Amino acid sequence: MTGTLYGLGVGPGAPDLLTLRAVNVLRKADVILAAASPRNDYSAALETARPHLRPETRLLRLEFPMTRDKTALRQAWEAAARTTKDVLESGADAAFLTIGDPLVYSTFGYLLRTLRALAPHLPVEIVPGVTSIQAAAARARVVLCENGETLRLLPGINSQEQLAAALKDADTAVILKAYRNLPAIREALRQTGRLESCVLASLVERSGEKLRLGLPEDAATPPYMSLILSRRPAAPED
Repeated sequence: MTGTLYGLGVGPGAPDLLTLRAVNVLRKADVILAAASPRNDYSAALETARPHLRPETRLLRLEFPMTRDKTALRQAWEAAARTTKDVLESGADAAFLTIGDPLVYSTFGYLLRTLRALAPHLPVEIVPGVTSIQAAAARARVVLCENGETLRLLPGINSQEQLAAALKDADTAVILKAYRNLPAIREALRQTGRLESCVLASLVERSGEKLRLGLPEDAATPPYMSLILSRRPAAPED
């Protein structure tokens, strides 16, 4: 009998923002799979989930390099999928932890596709999690969407032109991965009249959390876990 893989969202970083379903999975899982960089042993998702783990739960670290080298990435995904396959075929249930939600800009998506190709017979269940988008909006009291409005998610790694085009007709936009490419993000916000009214949210629901209005020229490069919330500017009154 094989075990089940759970893609488990642990929320933005606060242990009390895990769902009841996520906590129940953590309490019964035999193995915890934690994604980490080869450069260090730290896993934000693991630290968030740790208060809910049983002392005897086995921890396995899966390395996912921070690179755009397709060959290196593919090798990392395949190695992680093989490790996961071995765990499940031993009969153990495993939970792959991911900050936020497993299906929103998460390493779990890569593992899921690779594991399906390698061992399509293995059962997988996905437990959704609270995203940093929702947490940041709650902290900043920014309405994400209402009535017939649109909400658009954008990766901050895109070019200035791509960002500006996407921002142009969005009622509310959320720019994720806003910790780099800051000049392009700033100029796209300026072009679309959103620069002064946007909210930069960093380390939401974590130690060092910071919210600031606008994105001035002298703004320092934000931490890795940063995003920008931007509502469409109100039309001028006649």
